[in-house]
Amino acid sequence: MAIAPELEFTSEMGPRQKVVVVGNEKGGTGKSTTAFHLAVAALYRGYRVGTLDLDPRQATLSRYLDNRKRYSASAQRQARALPLPIGLRIDEPDGADATAIEISARRSIDAALEKLVACDIVFVDTPGSPTVLSRIGHEYANILVTPVNDSLLDIDVLAEIDPINRKIIAPCHYCRMAWEYSNQRIIDGLSPIDWVVIRNRLPHIHSRNREDIDQILTKLAHRIGFRLAPGLGERVVFRELFLNGLTVHDLPTVAEKSHLSATQQSAGLEVSALLDALNIAPQTAVAFAGGQF
Repeated sequence: MAIAPELEFTSEMGPRQKVVVVGNEKGGTGKSTTAFHLAVAALYRGYRVGTLDLDPRQATLSRYLDNRKRYSASAQRQARALPLPIGLRIDEPDGADATAIEISARRSIDAALEKLVACDIVFVDTPGSPTVLSRIGHEYANILVTPVNDSLLDIDVLAEIDPINRKIIAPCHYCRMAWEYSNQRIIDGLSPIDWVVIRNRLPHIHSRNREDIDQILTKLAHRIGFRLAPGLGERVVFRELFLNGLTVHDLPTVAEKSHLSATQQSAGLEVSALLDALNIAPQTAVAFAGGQF
């Protein structure tokens, strides 16, 4: 299926819009947290940012944005304006059969991305299951960010691993889907998907399991064709900011920077490092005040 041409900017139109899909068919890997923290970090750098929630059942990304809007609107905090992305959410597609549901889903995603066409970057959050919205959403990815937890249970979304000798037996369905969509982009005259795998909730202690995961992911990256980038550690700060719709990049704005803990500063540096690893071209817009790590 060809990618809608209006979603790719030509050189005459300016820099090409980046669609960053945060995807993994397993739940609990921190997809929504990753997507929202990256979106806000990009806002602070001066990007025009959109978010697209393809998980209507959980709608974590949408609730995160709603919490942020309420926080920003509260009277006692009006002097501390926070940058907001343009956020859209797709509802469950309608249809009497699989074909009709797919058509409905594709039309909804097309329409949403058209509304976000002026954004430099659109961060797309997907559910932890192979829904039709998730599958079609992956087709539009310039960049695919796949968070995995630090366990062999989570790595098997990428490949089947021999439990005895830790050798790679075969790629799994999710890998084959990413390959298929990347190859289709090439056929359509577009650049292939830049697939980035990150390790989220990484413990801060060394272990034999961590060594095993390091070796397996390095082999998988070479064999499957993704690249590895630093993810987000297991930090309470990422969870406790949700109810106010805040991210670690907001902390220098809503609190005295000199009062930030070492953990908060480290969390901000992790998000910045991940955004840098996505290799999104710098913009000429003026960065939003604060939020720098």
